[in-house]
Amino acid sequence: MFVEIILPVPLSDTYTYSVPEELEKQIQPGIMVLVEFGRNKHYSGLIAYIRQIPPAPDLAIKPILAIESNQPILRRPQLRFWEWLSQYYLCRLGEVYKAVLPSGFRTESSSNYKQKKEIFVRFSSSYTDKNNLHQAFDNVKRAIRQEQLLLAFIEYSHAFSPSGEKEVSRKELLSRSGSNETALAGLIEKNILETYEKEISRLQAYKKETAGLNHLNAFQQQAYTEIVQSFRQKDVCLLHGVTSAGKTEIYTHLISEALKLNRQVLFLLPEIALTAQITGRLKQFFGDLLGVYHSKISDNERVEIWNNLLNDEGYQIILGVRSSVFLPFRDLGLIIVDEEHEPSYKQQDPAPRYHARNAAIVLATMHAAKVVLGSATPSIESYFNAQTGKYGYVRLDKRFEETELPAIIPVNVKELRRKKRMKTLFSPLLIQQMERVLEQREQVLLFQNRRGFAPMVTCKTCDWTPKCQFCDVSLTYHKQFGQLTCHYCGSTYRLPTECPECGNRELKPQGFGTEKVEEEIRELFPEVKVDRMDADTTRNKKSFEEIITRFEQGKTQVLIGTQMISKGLDFEKVSLVGILNADSLMNFPDFRAHERAYQLMSQVAGRAGRRKQQGEVILQTSHPEHPVISMVLNHDYDGMYQMQLEERQLFRYPPFYRLIYINLKHKQDEALKELAEVYAGLLRQTLGHRVIGPDKPVIGRIQSLHIRKILLKIEISASLNTLREILENTYSRMSEHPGFKYMIVQYDVDPVG
Repeated sequence: MFVEIILPVPLSDTYTYSVPEELEKQIQPGIMVLVEFGRNKHYSGLIAYIRQIPPAPDLAIKPILAIESNQPILRRPQLRFWEWLSQYYLCRLGEVYKAVLPSGFRTESSSNYKQKKEIFVRFSSSYTDKNNLHQAFDNVKRAIRQEQLLLAFIEYSHAFSPSGEKEVSRKELLSRSGSNETALAGLIEKNILETYEKEISRLQAYKKETAGLNHLNAFQQQAYTEIVQSFRQKDVCLLHGVTSAGKTEIYTHLISEALKLNRQVLFLLPEIALTAQITGRLKQFFGDLLGVYHSKISDNERVEIWNNLLNDEGYQIILGVRSSVFLPFRDLGLIIVDEEHEPSYKQQDPAPRYHARNAAIVLATMHAAKVVLGSATPSIESYFNAQTGKYGYVRLDKRFEETELPAIIPVNVKELRRKKRMKTLFSPLLIQQMERVLEQREQVLLFQNRRGFAPMVTCKTCDWTPKCQFCDVSLTYHKQFGQLTCHYCGSTYRLPTECPECGNRELKPQGFGTEKVEEEIRELFPEVKVDRMDADTTRNKKSFEEIITRFEQGKTQVLIGTQMISKGLDFEKVSLVGILNADSLMNFPDFRAHERAYQLMSQVAGRAGRRKQQGEVILQTSHPEHPVISMVLNHDYDGMYQMQLEERQLFRYPPFYRLIYINLKHKQDEALKELAEVYAGLLRQTLGHRVIGPDKPVIGRIQSLHIRKILLKIEISASLNTLREILENTYSRMSEHPGFKYMIVQYDVDPVG
């Protein structure tokens, strides 16, 4: 018997191994096996297929060394989904396997799965009968602490209760009783209590008792009905609902219908920050049917969630971020992609560089499931698909309690600076409105899409700017840590006391980030409680929830943040939003810059006035006449869409063309330049004008590797299989070129930036 095995290496898709006779009966697709790869390297591999035809006789075939899982760890159609990911996103199955499967499953991983164990307490066999209990109290009547602990144990364990006993852990018993290890040791020594070890789950437990679903208002009910009707003809429906329209309420009713059919639901969110609020909402309706999966949970927790879903009695609903599409679902009936426009649904590194929204639609097809894409500012591609009839389309124009959309007031900061009226980062109008809102005990959101104190530091005399030694990028100043940081490779540097070029001691921060905003707010409003939400303040698992909870409970009055605060968060008392630097959002060298700027500003503006009171947004800009600013002020999504569509058709961009970046990296810039030109030349022989470049990107070196990009603009109607053959053939021809083996080649299909 021979098998094809997927290994976590980016070379071939599968590798052939023989099966020792004593293991043949245990072999089946989807199980993990231990194999030797190369010389003295051992990997956990996944059996993809059993070969019916033996390989060529001259091949030296190694045997499987051991079986690591008794049951398959994949469900159908997961392997078919992996193969699609590999084909579409131009990578190897081994790269998919390595990215998809929790590392705890793999022997070669440093984080092998370990079952969590805990020590529990129970009565010893001598006292399992209620009638013997008086003897136990006789034994402890001279030991007050032991007697108190024994009483506490009986209370917490419901010992001898008609409804049944409850297991009590040693940790819980000592904590709740306020007792100590000495008292417990005394009870154990007297053979009254005993301890035992038990495997426990790391997964958060939810209550089984749940509340009924909230009633939909007339507008929500109409949208819900239209979605259900669209599902009769289309598998995907775009729900285009304004901010605070109550899309989540509609989702809960759709989930409930899927559960009635005993089908599973995947609820995708773009950011871990959103899971805290939505988890609370969903668990009150669906209780322990809900599981949560995101990047901040441990490898061991990932394995436990994976195993839970392999169990037919496992979770029915998964709430998670993009990697949740890889979980072993039994029978998906519905996938919800909330905030579907968000670029964080796109995986950047490592391969597969997939887009979770698009992958979810393919996964749904394999399960015969339906998909709802939800957004107040849909992506151009999704809206185009809805307008051309590929997707169903439902529009929800009314906010939940018919509150008006926020009033957005532009402030020309360029003119204010000219008149010397901008004393701080905040315009006089924004300060005035903050004072009013805070006096009324309402809340303020301040949006600045840069973290740190300042994007760069320069010498006041010679304009010297400190840069990363590994990347071609200026360093961001983080005053909190007293250091300069590269946001591309993570390297940190001490802030120099003087300029190394001219010796001047005046180094001046340029621009501003969230840390600078926080400092100025604390100076302006010293009595006000302020929080900041960005990548620096949300590094651990609980920090998101803690910041959001403080703000929800009113313990924080001003929340400063990057784009994290724009993503679907619902705060009842926010009546004012400040967008501090709208221009920085529109100045990226990217064809999606204006679409993104509109989405970000509209989304963050939508956090204001989410109940019965209309909110207000102060939008600070140096270009109030810019067409994107005008569209944001007028909530004119359709105008933005038409403007972008015309440009994209003219310049051959999505949704009319498919983009593929070929990223080339090398330690030597001159060698890379030569190789990139040869590569592009070979591609032009078959793809012609569809090949753009090679070009040096704005950031031309990251982590000591120089970069060149070749852009392919491919017609949507073109065959991807043919394109893959062309790319593989070109790669093969390039491999004959001297020096090619030192160059890294990466494909990015449907890039978002």
